[in-house]
Amino acid sequence: MVKSKRQKKSNPDKYDLYQRSVQEPEADCRFFDRVFRKAYGRRPLVLREDFCGTAATCCQWVRSGERREAHGFDLDPEPLAWGRANNLSSLPANARLRVRLVEQDVLVVDRTGADVIAAQNFSYFAFHTRDQLRAYFQAARANLAPEGVLVLDIMGGPGVLEEDVEEHKRVGDVTYVWQQERFDPIHHRLACHIHFKLRAGGWIRRAFSYDWRLWTIPEVRELLAEAGFRTSDVYWEDTGANGEGNGVFRKRRRAESDPAWVSYIVAVK
Repeated sequence: MVKSKRQKKSNPDKYDLYQRSVQEPEADCRFFDRVFRKAYGRRPLVLREDFCGTAATCCQWVRSGERREAHGFDLDPEPLAWGRANNLSSLPANARLRVRLVEQDVLVVDRTGADVIAAQNFSYFAFHTRDQLRAYFQAARANLAPEGVLVLDIMGGPGVLEEDVEEHKRVGDVTYVWQQERFDPIHHRLACHIHFKLRAGGWIRRAFSYDWRLWTIPEVRELLAEAGFRTSDVYWEDTGANGEGNGVFRKRRRAESDPAWVSYIVAVK
């Protein structure tokens, strides 16, 4: 059952905490706009968010322009319901009409005609074989307009291959905990979890759990080419004075080794 906003204030909700700790829809939408303009020299209007969860990015997309529309697809009805009750409901009436949320497998081809398709937060790592991932890329390409881009984030580095590792980050009144529980080098599979430690005491343990294949950049780009994409580029994150990523992503042909990194891959139809 979806909690009301009043309930959510006194009883932290895992979807609210996830959005606050993990997602940056405004920055994502700016990036989508930038790479589409670079490819086609015009402003993108139609976003398709695959594995959309609570559809926070869909909602930000329609906020960013009165002609923009967004289509969110996810197999899980629970985050979709939360997104309708908490994110979609916060939009002006005219913007709500420009968001479509669909409980559907992202492998289904429905010819959305999107300018941009986004698969964020490493969601496509749920595909464990080359055939599965290629099939997703083929479906995504078919769901793009004749001029379109597919935007994927990807992570890597030796730190991501370690077991029994936890990363803690304070976010407002909670602590976000990323746990890498187990890594299998034979299948390149990572079992990981997100927990939240609450300021008032107690935990939301295993709020989200993942069984991922850690794909590499060359593998993903090869499969994109096999699926028919014309080109793909890597946008590597710059580092600030402290040596940490600064949220600025630039197209690179080569990069320096880093213990743990996050990048974008942008495939152009």
